[in-house]
Amino acid sequence: MPPSGAAARVPSDPSSPPTIYPIARDALRISLTPKEYKLLHEYALKRAPSPIKNTVPSPSRFEAIVRPRNKHNEAAIRSSIRVFLISGSAFKLADLIISRLRGGAARSKAKTNLLNSPNFRLSLSLSLILLLHRFLHRFFVRLRANLRTDDARPFRERNPRVSKALTSRYAPAVGASAAGFALGISPQHQLRMTAAIYMATRSLEFLYNVADQKGWLINRPWWFGSWLLMPVSCAQLFHAFVFDRETAPSWFGRIILRFSPSYIQARPEGFPDHLYWPEKEEVVDSIATIANLKWPPFISPILHPANPNTLPSSLKSISSITAPAHPSISNLSCALFHPGLTSCSTAFLHHILLSVPPLARFLTTITLALSVFRLKNLFLQPISTVNNLSKRIISLTAVFSAALGAAWGSLCFWNNFLPRSTLPTKRFYLSGALGGLPFLFLGNSRSTFLYFFRAAIDSAWKAGVKRGLWKGWRGGELWVIVAAWALMGAILEARPSAVQGRGIRKGLAWMKGDGFSDPVDVLAKRKAKKVAQKKDGQSGA
Repeated sequence: MPPSGAAARVPSDPSSPPTIYPIARDALRISLTPKEYKLLHEYALKRAPSPIKNTVPSPSRFEAIVRPRNKHNEAAIRSSIRVFLISGSAFKLADLIISRLRGGAARSKAKTNLLNSPNFRLSLSLSLILLLHRFLHRFFVRLRANLRTDDARPFRERNPRVSKALTSRYAPAVGASAAGFALGISPQHQLRMTAAIYMATRSLEFLYNVADQKGWLINRPWWFGSWLLMPVSCAQLFHAFVFDRETAPSWFGRIILRFSPSYIQARPEGFPDHLYWPEKEEVVDSIATIANLKWPPFISPILHPANPNTLPSSLKSISSITAPAHPSISNLSCALFHPGLTSCSTAFLHHILLSVPPLARFLTTITLALSVFRLKNLFLQPISTVNNLSKRIISLTAVFSAALGAAWGSLCFWNNFLPRSTLPTKRFYLSGALGGLPFLFLGNSRSTFLYFFRAAIDSAWKAGVKRGLWKGWRGGELWVIVAAWALMGAILEARPSAVQGRGIRKGLAWMKGDGFSDPVDVLAKRKAKKVAQKKDGQSGA
């Protein structure tokens, strides 16, 4: 009978097998590896008090105790448990910080059951994704190896299509991607949508890189590039900001309202407090109303003081802006955008002059904050690094200012050259697309373009659901995640260099159980080793 009390009674003879409960042995196996225990023993337990130091086993004895039976399965369980604990702690800490910042004492959340807690279920889904991915990947690897043997020839002859699929080099990656369905445990629908959009766009980006590496895009024109995503993205985001603001990202609306002082009129200084001035959001809502009314003409109250209907009844809130507008303005939208300027081109130049200084300050702050991650370059090459940052800030300022001005200014252009009933609301798509054209001059910014594109996809989906153009498919985002994950895994298997981002490659390799190593470096080392062996063979001959 095993001894009671401590989980393990280690005999004094090192050669004798340790006596330990099976449950305790399994718990130790999935808690620490012998290598981790050795590091812990060297750096922590050696400095512990003598009573503790004498009771803990040595690294060699610990290795004898936890001698693995199936190291791959035990490593998978160990990693999934750690993901569960670390992610749960991180979510709990984030909630605590957010509640403190918002005044958590006054805003206490209602207690929920542990199984219904969003953070618990999200942590559980993440850990299950890792566990299932490793199990499935190893299963398909072993199945592929078994089906390629001579003993499996009858099966291959009876089922040629199935065997061809299962013996493909991409079978483990595609089969393991089914672990993505475990994200359905998480109740955060928006999180799953964001993950689906992100993984879909990244997988298509990697597929584009594969086509580029194979030379299929070698004859593309000079203007063809990732910047073409910006006209499409800005078209959707600009239209959604005006008509379906709840479907557009909040940061997009804040940027437009903050850096369009010439078109979105703020309350003037010295304006009487007892008089009403519309908020910026109300101005944008009025623009949508004007478009729905098919861009009515402007009737100046200055020229027609006795006419009480100079404004439609649904636009009375903007009377304080349009009433003092110049009488020679013919369009109501122009009276709202630039009431003191009769020329639309002058209003565009006025926008550039007013928006550049605040934009430059804002983008300088953002760029300097992001450059903290490249402090090493700043110390090694200070002059070139500062020059590059300055060029980046100047180009960003020019592009964003021109983009905002083109989006708003083109509305005046359409009013002057298009009939009022032609595309009354759809012309905002055209204006947004024109606003995306200046990003042609913003080179080497694929990540920025993809970020806007992902936001536009999310906005388009929500706007379509809101307007009844399509219905949400329950669990559809999980299928997108699984398909994108399968494509990523297949590309990583065939051409690891096409997967941009060293961290992403390492993460995908770690998910398979190959360790936190870069597959590109592994392939480079293998090629170098083969070249060295070939040279040694030639020199020996």
